Amino acid sequence: MNYIIDINCDMGEGMNNEHLFMPYITSCNIACGGHAGDKETMGRVINLACEYKVNIGAHPSYPDKENFGRKSVNISNENLIKSVRKQIKNLKEVADSLNCKLNHIKPHGALYNEVAEDMDLANVFLEAIKEYKDSCTLYVLSNSFAATLARQSGFKVREEAYADRNYNNDLSLVSRVKENAVITDANQVVEHISLMLKGKVKTITGNLVSINADTFCIHSDTENAEKLVKVLHEKLINSGYSVK
Repeated sequence: MNYIIDINCDMGEGMNNEHLFMPYITSCNIACGGHAGDKETMGRVINLACEYKVNIGAHPSYPDKENFGRKSVNISNENLIKSVRKQIKNLKEVADSLNCKLNHIKPHGALYNEVAEDMDLANVFLEAIKEYKDSCTLYVLSNSFAATLARQSGFKVREEAYADRNYNNDLSLVSRVKENAVITDANQVVEHISLMLKGKVKTITGNLVSINADTFCIHSDTENAEKLVKVLHEKLINSGYSVK
């Protein structure tokens, strides 16, 4: 078996631990000013990504640093489009200055969840990123409105699943306000992703539900995250997969 697995990680969000993840992932999603990040952090993470040959992605969010982009924001469609475009432009300018290529776009936090569930908002987000349709892949939640509409509009899409998050029966993520939302045990993460590689996910109620995933995320701010990604990388390699 020589199946390459895309492991991605959200970065540039103030954890300053990016160097610990780069050897074990294939893609990174860099905060570009909406919920976290500035030109300095963007440049630092991009340089690391280029050093480790990790794909660079923009990670735009609602413009809400106070709540880390994890709460819905009452914003007009016009202003949301302007904000998303500005965030991606900020990252692309830094990447261009370092002779690095922008590979993908992945929305963050509440915006990520809402474009997955709200058809109208998904279309607004696609309008915001339309100039990158031919050059970038869109990373969005598996089995979501965003994934379906993006493909219909001609975007390249990777449907994402989470190695460190639990799922509801409808394939939505368990809310972070609940105790069982996040998986922090390395062995459980390995079991979780191994099952998803076979097209199934065990939901929070114990049901097995079909899932399609082209990329898998581990959050850099998850408790024990450095160990999780290292153990996952090791187990996948030992199982005959390629992660780099």
